[in-house]
Amino acid sequence: MKIGYYQFRPRFGRVNQNVSKVIQALRQASADLIVLPELPFSGYYFRDRDEVKTLAEDPHRSTTVESLAALCRERNFYLVTGFAEKQKDKYFNSALLLGPEGLAHTYRKLHLFNEEKSWFDPGDIPLTAQEVRRAKIGMMICFDWIFPEVARTLALAGADIICHPSNLVLSYCQQSMLARCTENAVFAVTANRFGADKRPHGELRFTGKSQVVAPKGKLLHRAYSQKEELYITEIDPGLARDKMMTPRNDLLQDRRPQFYKPLLR
Repeated sequence: MKIGYYQFRPRFGRVNQNVSKVIQALRQASADLIVLPELPFSGYYFRDRDEVKTLAEDPHRSTTVESLAALCRERNFYLVTGFAEKQKDKYFNSALLLGPEGLAHTYRKLHLFNEEKSWFDPGDIPLTAQEVRRAKIGMMICFDWIFPEVARTLALAGADIICHPSNLVLSYCQQSMLARCTENAVFAVTANRFGADKRPHGELRFTGKSQVVAPKGKLLHRAYSQKEELYITEIDPGLARDKMMTPRNDLLQDRRPQFYKPLLR
């Protein structure tokens, strides 16, 4: 199975320009699954919730989604992409799974980071795994990485590959994802952006370093910090179904949930 990411620098508020850039970059890509960054079309550093309202879209009535789904049909691949989602009077920092058949699944970010709490509503869709070709994929978004329960829940749902659209501003997420893949024996694709959102109310700089990690925490590839890159690699999703750490230790079967009850309080 051929998986990867596209790391680039979105321009804040220039939705059509950003969509065109992604389509142009992926027009000749040969892959099964490509992951894009968090909020790659709207940009990230909103002034307030009212600004989100001007850039968010209903994915079921979105020219952005229609254009990306057409690309998926043309190239016969799947995309996981960040998306500023509008649903009635709510606004979500979401990830969409798009394929030749169109919109296949939506995930809404559960753990909002810093000022996002003023811009978005917290996610309300359970963590699940979706069938994509010969694999099951799970989705999480950026700051979800710091909560190990997210990756573990996706692994328990059967995910072979965790797709992780991101706009990372902290310096240590990428290394932590090696631990998530070790703990759960899964693959992970973290698609980050680079550059900065320079806004009247301030500036945020993003760390790049998108990456693909294999089970046992093996780093297959990491991008440069401030450079555009489309990276595709071939993996065997079946490696993520072997949860044996030793001949007598299964990562998931050896759990003892009866002692984890404080996690649910």
